[in-house]
Amino acid sequence: MSNAIEDRLNELGITLPDAAAPAANYVPFVKQGNILYVSGQISNGPDGLIKGKLGDGMTAEDGARAARHCALSLLAQVRAACDGDLTRLKRVVKLTGFVNSTVDFTDQPKVINGCSDFMVELLGDTGRHARSAVSAASLPLGVAVEIEGIFEIA
Repeated sequence: MSNAIEDRLNELGITLPDAAAPAANYVPFVKQGNILYVSGQISNGPDGLIKGKLGDGMTAEDGARAARHCALSLLAQVRAACDGDLTRLKRVVKLTGFVNSTVDFTDQPKVINGCSDFMVELLGDTGRHARSAVSAASLPLGVAVEIEGIFEIA
């Protein structure tokens, strides 16, 4: 069976990471009918956690790259919730992005665009979503970005 999303990931040269286990007393996702709520995914790349504070040594472009890694982790959780079958993903409904940033940093939307742009690049109209992008004084483990998502699945 062909899987357009997996095929597109291969075209882009991207391998999704394994779905991360929760680090505290919560679950990585909750299915309620055809809606999937995915817990916040922190910026974690192939070389480990992507840490830092936007506006203090990290640029919006650095943050956008970190947010793209959050997108990969979100999709890994979706795949796990759908028993390995990404064809069940029908829509990215909403993303909420948290940016570890200084008080005067105001480009949170540019940072979270790293996730949003990737979702649309990979999924086309299925990836278009509602969104919030907010500042945080700090994030778990000192990471630069954390993003949670709501998805429609079959």
